[in-house]
Parts: sequence; structure tokens; C-alpha cells
Amino acid sequence: MNLFAQSGWIKLLLITFLLLLGAASLVYNNYLVGKILEQERISVELWAKALEFNSLPVHEQASSKLLEIAAELQRNETIPDSLIDKVFQVESLRSSQDFVTEEFILDDGERFIVPAVLVDSNDVPLEYVFTLVDPDSPDSTIYKIEYGFKNVVAKDIDTPEERKKLVARLKTTNPPIEIIIGDEKTRIAQFVYYGESPTVRILRYFPYIQIVILSLLLGIGYTTYRSITRTEQSNLWVGMAKEAAHQLGTPISSLYGWIHLFKDEIEDNSEANKIIIEIENDVKRLSGVAERFGKIGSAPELSSMNIKPNLDEVVSYMERRLPKLGKAVEVRKSLLAEANVEINPELFQWAIENIVKNAMDALNQKDSSSFISIHSIVKGNEVIIDIEDSGSGMEVSQFKTVFRPGFSTKKRGWGLGLSLTKRIIEEYHSGKVFVLKSEVGVGTTIRIILNTVI
Repeated sequence: MNLFAQSGWIKLLLITFLLLLGAASLVYNNYLVGKILEQERISVELWAKALEFNSLPVHEQASSKLLEIAAELQRNETIPDSLIDKVFQVESLRSSQDFVTEEFILDDGERFIVPAVLVDSNDVPLEYVFTLVDPDSPDSTIYKIEYGFKNVVAKDIDTPEERKKLVARLKTTNPPIEIIIGDEKTRIAQFVYYGESPTVRILRYFPYIQIVILSLLLGIGYTTYRSITRTEQSNLWVGMAKEAAHQLGTPISSLYGWIHLFKDEIEDNSEANKIIIEIENDVKRLSGVAERFGKIGSAPELSSMNIKPNLDEVVSYMERRLPKLGKAVEVRKSLLAEANVEINPELFQWAIENIVKNAMDALNQKDSSSFISIHSIVKGNEVIIDIEDSGSGMEVSQFKTVFRPGFSTKKRGWGLGLSLTKRIIEEYHSGKVFVLKSEVGVGTTIRIILNTVI
């Protein structure tokens, strides 16, 4: 029986929702990236066409011829200036065309932010040599070399190795764009390699960032839900326990009265007196159980005392009442720990009883070699208590769930015993309780660890 098995379904639904949302985000993001890459390729192709257009020999030759004609006309004093101005106007039309190509296409930084490079057929970046006049020495010239890179940080292409590495990376990022320089006789093939804009690079990581953020939000939401659920469960168990303690009070008081009445009636019957004494011990135990239930939800009073007498008392009591499973169940006691610990005797013995009762329920009634072992030692500043049984055992996946409220392998079990044990040991006594080992068909060992006091 597992009253709270729906938590597993909630986890599964949340994980499924997260995976579906992540997949949808990834698909839509890839669609957006594809659209942006398509627009970027159009921009790069326009840039490549502009380079190809500017490099046509006919344009350069026409401009050169016009300038030569203008210079020749200027040397002839009989030629009117108006005619020379007309020649310069024609040549300026060519310059205007170059200006539009270079300024509005080639140098449009807002429209075209994709890193690109113009290379020859050997993947070597083209070099542009500019001759400049030295301002400090007008008679000397300065040669400036620029490479065919665009939208690339200068420090990334300082050395030939860096330029070669960047060209190789851009070449593999997108299919190259071929441009043809020259005429049919002097045909030269050049290529434009280009990468991805910062926007595309960011968008590629966006789905993973979104999944991480959603995972955090869902994790916080699920943790909050679990915290609220556990608080509600805790309040439910506390209320049930206190109500049970209250309801047990009246019949226990009545039982004490009947016991005293029986004692007065059968003073001379020694056998009957033994039975009455055992009944009285059981009623005292029942009274202690009611007191334990009444303490649930309240801060217990802890006292420093020796752990051995408390363990021995609860084990001896349980030993006298162990069921006969074909033959007596063997109880193996090895209470070697004699150290002071801060405990509440009633609650601590209750925790041990719960574990022993679970061990009893797990025993095979047909197995004549059934046993329960209680072993305690002191190790460093800790008292270690191992409770072992030769019962049915459990799967590794149940090591943690066995302590959850509502979890039980018994048909009529409420799943409260071990959950109360965990709360008593860990919350009230600042200790630890966990399944040390278990094997199906072999048995289970549960370990309790408590801190010693000086």
C-alpha cells in the first residue's frame, strides 16, 4: 500500500511537460535561425556581387581613359574649359557609382554584421596595399596592407596562423559564394567565406538556456508543492496521533481499575497473579504508547542517559512477545554500546519497537531459521545500532521510499511505523536512520546512528 504514489506521476508529468516544451522551443528556434541565416546569405551575396561589379575591368579602363583624355585636353590651351569639365563630370558618374557600391553595400555595418572574408582559389585572404603620404615627411610614402576580411576583430587576424585558422572556420560554417574577376581571357575565381552573426550564435544557445530556466522554475514549484504536501501530511498524522492518545486515555484508566480489582479478588492465587502482573505490564506499555502519541508534534524533552539499558529494555520486552513461527524466533543481542546519548526514552524505544515489528512482519513463517539481530557499538563519537532480520528483504529502489509516510508492503498497513521512526531519530534526536543493506529473500539491515555526549 502506498498512499502517496501519485507523487511519482506528478514527477513524470512535469518531466514530460519540460521535454515537450524544450522540443517545441528547439524546433521553433531552429526555424527562426534558418530564416535569419537565409537573410544573412542574401546580404553576403549582395556584398559579393558588389565586389565583383567593382572589379570589372571595363569600369576601371573607362575611368582611366576618361582621366587620360581630361589630362590631354588640359595640356591643349585651345580646348575650352567647359569641354574639360564635361569629361570630368562623366568620370564622376563612375565615382558616384563606386560610392553607392562601397558605402551603401560594402560598408553597411547595420545591415551586414556577418563575419566574412574574400579569398583566392588557394584560400589565401586577398591583400589590399594602400599608398599613403607620411604627414611628418611629405616626400616619403607609407604602405598600408589590409586584408579581405569584414566584420572581424583586428586582433583575431594579427598573424598568418590566426588568419588561416579563421578562414578554415568560416569555410566550414556556410557554403562559399563564388565571384568572377576579369574578362574571359583573364578570368580569376575568388570566393567569399562567411560565418554567423552574433544574433544567430546567441539564438543557438537560447533553447538550452530556456530549458535550464524552466527546469529551475519547475524544480522550485515541485519543491514548494512537496513541502506543502509534507506539511499537510505531517499535520494530518499529528492530529490523528493526538486524537488517538486522547481516545485511549479513558479505556486505559478503566483497565487500571479492573487490574486493581482483580488483584484484590485473587490475592492467594499465585498463577493468576503472574498473569495479572503481565497484563499490568502490557497496560503500562499501552499507556506509554498513548503518551508517545500525545508527544507527536511537540518538542520532546531529551535527557543524557546510557543507551544500553534503554535498548535492553525494549528488546527484552519485544523478545517475550515475539510470535512462534513453527519454532521460537531466534533473537541475537549484542549490546556493546555503553555511552551517554541525549534521548527521550519513550520516543526512542518507540522507534526501536517500530523497526523490530517491521522485522517481525518480514519473517517467513515457514522458515525455521528465522532470526532478528540487534547489535550496538560505539565508534568514535557515534553510537551505531544495527537491526537485522532474515525476512523477505527489499529492492534497492525501496531503500528511501520505505521511510515515506503511507508506504507499506502490507495489505492493511498504514505506512506510519518507519516514517515515525525516521522523524523521531532524525528530527527529535538529530541522528540518522537508513537501510544499510537488503537483499530480496535474504533479509534487511537498518542502521541508526546517534551522537554521544560527554
